[in-house]
Amino acid sequence: MLKLRNLKKFYPMGDIIVHALDGVNLSIAKNEFIAVMGASGSGKSTLMNILGCLDTPTEGSYQLNGREVSRMDDDQLSGIRNRHLGFVFQNFNLLPRLNALKNVALPLKYSPIDADEHTTRAEKALQQVGLGHRMTHNPSQLSGGERQRVAIARALINNPDIIFADEPTGNLDSTTAHDIMRLFAELHKNGQTIVMVTHEHDIAEYAKRVIHLKDGRIIDDTEN
Repeated sequence: MLKLRNLKKFYPMGDIIVHALDGVNLSIAKNEFIAVMGASGSGKSTLMNILGCLDTPTEGSYQLNGREVSRMDDDQLSGIRNRHLGFVFQNFNLLPRLNALKNVALPLKYSPIDADEHTTRAEKALQQVGLGHRMTHNPSQLSGGERQRVAIARALINNPDIIFADEPTGNLDSTTAHDIMRLFAELHKNGQTIVMVTHEHDIAEYAKRVIHLKDGRIIDDTEN
């Protein structure tokens, strides 16, 4: 499903060049659940941004479902994100004035399908994450775990090929974090491909494969 070959990302910082990614080779198959780990500055956020088509590499190849995306322009990358990828962030990124149902339906805003279908899909996604009874509640009326479930439902709304989760439990207490990870495990069991960045080893244990980065390179790639 996803292939990186000799991927590099360089950033100029004053008179020096930072090698955020330095020759990454990686293949991810359909229905894998992968955790990406590494210290601050290891390159894991840069890798996630490139995999999620939020950034482009300096050198190398990135193929998604056989399509070369490493040289696409912004409009093409946006199309890939909207049609094939789902995102879950540490800070939830929900709009405070919209209820759960409308937050989940947001990715469909520019879709050609009609408004009734928007609502039907959003309802189904919220039911899938166990929030069918909280559809009309605004984010301020939801717990942290419920907000993250809304964010996961939003990521699912377009039936994405891959969900990218960036520290999805970072703002949650331990009990709620494991509830959210059990939800990810269930999604994976049902066929969803998931790539997750985390710095917590107990959270990474839910993944079936753990990749460790250091200085922009993969130093370990292990099956759980």
